[in-house]
Amino acid sequence: MRTGVFGPFGLVLLLALTGGCSGGAVQADIARPSVSPPRILVFTRTTGWRHDSIPVAIETLRDLGEEAGLQVEHSEDPMQFSAATLARYRAVVFANTTLDVLDAAQQRAFERFVGAGGGYVGIHSAADTEYDWPWYGELVGAWFDSHPPGLQASPVRFEARHALPGEPDWQVRDELYNYRRNPRAWVDVIATVDESAYAGGKMGTDHPIAWCHQRMGGRAWYTGLGHDIPLYADAGFRTHLLRGLRYATRQSDDC
Repeated sequence: MRTGVFGPFGLVLLLALTGGCSGGAVQADIARPSVSPPRILVFTRTTGWRHDSIPVAIETLRDLGEEAGLQVEHSEDPMQFSAATLARYRAVVFANTTLDVLDAAQQRAFERFVGAGGGYVGIHSAADTEYDWPWYGELVGAWFDSHPPGLQASPVRFEARHALPGEPDWQVRDELYNYRRNPRAWVDVIATVDESAYAGGKMGTDHPIAWCHQRMGGRAWYTGLGHDIPLYADAGFRTHLLRGLRYATRQSDDC
């Protein structure tokens, strides 16, 4: 079923969106709705594998949203993806979504939302979503390829400009994704994992696990972590997610 790849059409789309690989960010920083507090939508629809961590992910995002002064609303209804409904939100979080979750009209509405400055946050299997939608593949940055068996531990090494305070060598135990491409050429990498610390990594010495970008009008932030329920209680992971929310909603430029 996972047949979507970055073929010729994906490359054409990427060049159109980025103006080539010059690194120039395209920003349509329009005024998002002046709702107080700003709203975000947490979307957790699945049509493939369903993660047991979805309920705790929702609760964690509610807690972090309150800390950030954001009103968090949750839905699995794809009908939320209309121009009128999306206009209520500052950003949309795809939290452990899988496979085909939006129809063509809903996809177009979300493309317009992001193109007009709306934010996107992807958590873990958000990269295992919408393989036949090239625009989404560019938004998330890299699609899921495989993962090693079970949960394994690795240090998460943050790029210097994205380091978490007090977390110089953050150890995680989670399901560590391999991706269909290394996204570094298209995104700002936040952190990597160390394949020498676990078995089954397929990306080599540079294995990004979290990244952000502004290439498509709005802000996009993704983390490959978030499979295992206990991780949502980890202070480092919560800080990591909070940064993603603040970045996607333009509260902060630090992703």
